[in-house]
Amino acid sequence: MYSRIDNYIEDLIEGSTPYKPLWNIENILYGKSAKWNYIDGCMITALLSIAEIRNDRRYLDFAEQFIGHYIDEDGAILGYSADAYNLDDVNEGRVLFDLYQCSGKEKYKKAIFRLREQLAKQPRNEKGSFWHKLIYPNQVWLDGIYMAQVFYVRFQQEFGDGDISDTMAQIRNVRSFMFDEEAKLYCHGFDCSKKAFWADQKTGRSGSFWLRAIGWYTVALADIIGYLAPGSDRDELAGLLREAIDGIVQYADPETGMYYQVVDQGGKSGNYLETSGSSMIAYAMMKGARLGVLAETYAAAGKKTFDGICGKYLSVNASGRLHLGGICLMAGLGPENNRRRDGSYAYYISEPVVENDAKGVAPFLLCYTELMRAQQMPKEKG
Repeated sequence: MYSRIDNYIEDLIEGSTPYKPLWNIENILYGKSAKWNYIDGCMITALLSIAEIRNDRRYLDFAEQFIGHYIDEDGAILGYSADAYNLDDVNEGRVLFDLYQCSGKEKYKKAIFRLREQLAKQPRNEKGSFWHKLIYPNQVWLDGIYMAQVFYVRFQQEFGDGDISDTMAQIRNVRSFMFDEEAKLYCHGFDCSKKAFWADQKTGRSGSFWLRAIGWYTVALADIIGYLAPGSDRDELAGLLREAIDGIVQYADPETGMYYQVVDQGGKSGNYLETSGSSMIAYAMMKGARLGVLAETYAAAGKKTFDGICGKYLSVNASGRLHLGGICLMAGLGPENNRRRDGSYAYYISEPVVENDAKGVAPFLLCYTELMRAQQMPKEKG
């Protein structure tokens, strides 16, 4: 099946435009107009990684054509609203660094600074952590670490003074308030005001362990570690990554190596092995092992998960094309006028399961890039 993944990537690229990417299933199903969004950002991140490994201009040219559509010469971003203070919108900005380096076009740098300006003004809770969005006062969502902090660290490394103390403080807050010591898992959300309808009145936490939120967090840690030189910050993040991976691996399905939509409820009626979060955990394992911050055994564990996904959800349709299934379309917490999204087990298993959405496809392809890297380079130390 590996030999056909390249064809799968090419099919997605050839059938996609900035107006209608085949991998943005939310837009397709709900008739949303194309705009700047993290889903496309995840996919372009994966394509740029493939372009780097293979030195293949096709992927880079497609990425620039796609992202370039959204960026005006003055750095204005089509469909982006800074005053929504939505951390998800920062995520796609990470691809701008690579496009600026490769093309030298100032519009990408200007757009980077626009997104950095959002973070400068982003509302914070009393603990100093960013609100996930303006419509979610005081709330920290675990996936927000991926959405904002990977970009934030790279900005500080390339255009700032290298100080990532703000990021480190916010990650420490996540560990302090969102990690369950008994389950060894992170919850999806935390409201320090404890006013959100889904928040526990004692802890402020949401009630379930959603796989993809944990997946985003582990990917964020692995990616940030990859940007840092050896030192105390890198060592601290490495310890957090080891703890998170050691916590979740105990819940892996023995046969496939995959993980359940609600991580600690495997076997419960309605629960299922989910592709996007499983891919994220596998990627974090393989990258962590490559970077030398996870034991080498985790490279094999990540590959087992990837192979499990291929065996369970990567299939050929009647036209002979590959499809990747088992992907939770979306999940969230609230807001107040959407009480269905209450962080319960019943809620998480009720969300649609789809094929070919980039929230699953992109981390799946990033796993594939780690397999390619493993064939090309020795394990890094540190």
